[in-house]
Amino acid sequence: MKDKYILLDDIQDLGKAGEVVTVSNGYARNYLIPGKLAVKSSKGALRQVEALKEKIEEKRKVEIAKLQDVAKKIKELEINITMNVGEDEKLYGSVTTHTISEEITKLGVKIDHQKVILDTPIKELGAYEVKIKLHPEVTAVAKVWVVRV
Repeated sequence: MKDKYILLDDIQDLGKAGEVVTVSNGYARNYLIPGKLAVKSSKGALRQVEALKEKIEEKRKVEIAKLQDVAKKIKELEINITMNVGEDEKLYGSVTTHTISEEITKLGVKIDHQKVILDTPIKELGAYEVKIKLHPEVTAVAKVWVVRV
């Protein structure tokens, strides 16, 4: 069964704060409501959200501005990842999103590994441009150098 809920926060692939979305009751009951991400749609809830729309929009702008600053910091970082290499210049294993996020965190910018986007696993030495999706509207590009130990 599906019902209408009002989002209290931006949720990727679902909607922005203040929007009315239709989701299954289980998803709402187990994820949205306990996380205070949504409330069940009603006339009273709609009035409250309308009153808060300006605050929600201002909060979104501030968050995007902060994330754009983080994106600038990431762009300026020199991320060197040292890996063991075989005779044919192939890595033992591969550079993962966890590895990249740990290196960025060591350099002073805390990043969740799920925000790091790798099209294909990195299995060779070299320089790579890695996308980091901080927000649906903010994406940073990090330069990653994979070098031998």
